[in-house]
Amino acid sequence: MAAAAAAATYWLAEHPAIVGFRWSPTHLWFSTWAFLLGFLASYVALCLALDAFLGAALRRRKPLPLGPVPPAHALLMAAVSAAIFAGTLLSAIAEIRDTRWSWRGRSRTTPFRWLLCFPPGTRSSGRVFFWSYAYYLSRYLHAARGVFAVLQRRRGASARVFAHAASVAMAFLWLEFSQSFQLLAILASTLAHAVAFGFRFWVGAGLPAARAARGAPVALACQLALLGCNLACHVGVVWMHFGAVGGGCSGIGAWVFNTLLNAALLWVFLHCYGKRGVCDDGGGATAARARHDGSKEL
Repeated sequence: MAAAAAAATYWLAEHPAIVGFRWSPTHLWFSTWAFLLGFLASYVALCLALDAFLGAALRRRKPLPLGPVPPAHALLMAAVSAAIFAGTLLSAIAEIRDTRWSWRGRSRTTPFRWLLCFPPGTRSSGRVFFWSYAYYLSRYLHAARGVFAVLQRRRGASARVFAHAASVAMAFLWLEFSQSFQLLAILASTLAHAVAFGFRFWVGAGLPAARAARGAPVALACQLALLGCNLACHVGVVWMHFGAVGGGCSGIGAWVFNTLLNAALLWVFLHCYGKRGVCDDGGGATAARARHDGSKEL
């Protein structure tokens, strides 16, 4: 057991490629502003055009059969999210262990404050930013859910497309500006996604007891928990930047833009669940929807 834990720690937090990571627009995939803006424009345009075409071609809101693709994607997302969660957690512990000596006598920084508020001048390098980069790449994989929502003719598909696009943009800003609080956001997000996508795979694959669990609002519960965590982190960053920490927090300009994007995501959430009550990002349908159509698609 100890050997397995040591091996996991090495591969997830101590490997030279992880320790020596550095965010660079010239040496990493998908790391330039041109690529990001090009992807976002293409992604949104393609999804909206596809939604308009299907709306004109199919008079009824009949979903296109996607077969095992959504459950397979959910399984992949659950595995990737679990790996990023474990890597981020172990890397954060290792960074605190290696750097906390430098906090003594020179600042009032504590491990908790460091998790919420990077010191000004922090560069996007090292263990935790390796996993931030992995999280950023996973947002492109996650964006496929927007395409699935359009193809399955789900209500609020356009809002979800914009939500996925905003998620990609936010993850890029975290790396580009070494934004504070991203570690807690990544930990909360990947944990919620691991649970929600694992549930979606379980239901979509028809595993034992899946029919009984189909109406459970797992995705809704995960999104509510994630929204609550994000709100608490934002309040903590404001408190530390303007009062508790001398010198402020790193990436506060990007944090302001991040806050606006989070507000837009909150609007999407309220639009989906508050107004319609049946909107779900591809899985874990609410009981009302499950009783209504009994759909087997995620």
